[in-house]
Amino acid sequence: MRSGVARLSAAYGRVLDALMLLAAALILVMALAIGGDVLFRNLGTRGLPWSAEVSEDILYLVTLATAPWLLRQGQHIRVDIVLRVLPGKLAWALEWVSDAIGLACCLYFVVYGARVAAESYASGAVSIKTLVTPEWWLLAPLPIAFALVAIEFLFRMHRLAEAERGPRDDAVSVA
Repeated sequence: MRSGVARLSAAYGRVLDALMLLAAALILVMALAIGGDVLFRNLGTRGLPWSAEVSEDILYLVTLATAPWLLRQGQHIRVDIVLRVLPGKLAWALEWVSDAIGLACCLYFVVYGARVAAESYASGAVSIKTLVTPEWWLLAPLPIAFALVAIEFLFRMHRLAEAERGPRDDAVSVA
């Protein structure tokens, strides 16, 4: 029988999978916008002047949407050469330290990002480029994404607590 944490982690994993699908859809939209812009300019029209700006925003959103999934999959790059040569228990302890630092950084960005987005909303700040949009539209996803990464750090810490005492094997390694 699966524990409550395991069921919660599996459900959370499905949320992260949905965010990956959203990221893939955004990349498709970006490719279509850029392709359309090139096509229309080659046909002698003005093209899609907003496509570059929208593409920049999509790249930012894709980065935020995929970060927690990548952490869960162990696809963030990590240099663990030192961990591989240390005694298992020490390497395991350093994994804890790194997760705790990651969690603390994420929580800082949740608070800071929420404050900045709220201030932008309250001030009515707008971004004026090709498109004119409220600034908070792009600031609001930041604290949400870092909250999701923080949650994944908590699940990582739970998995580490139940794992064999040694460095993780669930990550991309240069060793």
